[in-house]
Amino acid sequence: MPKTFLIDTTRCTACRGCQLACKEWHDLPANATKQRGTHQNPPDLNPNNYKIVRFHEHLNAAGDVVWNFFPDQCRHCLSPVCVDVADMTVPGALVKDAKTGAVLATEKSAKLSVEDARAVTEACPYNIPRYDAATKRITKCDMCIDRLEAELPPICVKTCPTGAMVFDEREALLAVAQQRLAAAKERFPKAHLVDAEDVSVIYLLAEEKEYYHENAAFM
Repeated sequence: MPKTFLIDTTRCTACRGCQLACKEWHDLPANATKQRGTHQNPPDLNPNNYKIVRFHEHLNAAGDVVWNFFPDQCRHCLSPVCVDVADMTVPGALVKDAKTGAVLATEKSAKLSVEDARAVTEACPYNIPRYDAATKRITKCDMCIDRLEAELPPICVKTCPTGAMVFDEREALLAVAQQRLAAAKERFPKAHLVDAEDVSVIYLLAEEKEYYHENAAFM
């Protein structure tokens, strides 16, 4: 049965342990960055960051500052349009693993032209895949497929200190998501699950998506 994540943003403290653990597990190099007036760093997903914790702040009705954190990554869609778009020019450049549901960029993605790679990114409703100019390949979260094959959870889930991230078989995870949602609504009446019927990375948000990130939800 396909695997599924729940990312409960009401428990996220922006420690960025998931972001760093992902880089370490995939042996990704550091980025040259600078202070841009925000704690979020780097500013966006890139070939060296498959996961990034996005920061958003706003004033609530009482005039208090509210911080929302959003650990952004590939959603591993149940029907991944990125795979369909890539297949039009290079079949097998992106594939969906039948056992886990992980959407993977393969070595064949290096055969995509720059324009075709851009089309893959533009087709993604969450703006996730990134083109690595050095390797000519598409890069993105791979659900830690090597860890799954060793019966280990994704490294971001393993690292999360607050239990914000849960990973399980889809049916079991959906039940947990509903339980988490019911508990969250006691504190956050607008809490909701994002695109739960379409993706394998389900987010629980306390507020509307515009208070997190423009691509936090498809609709």
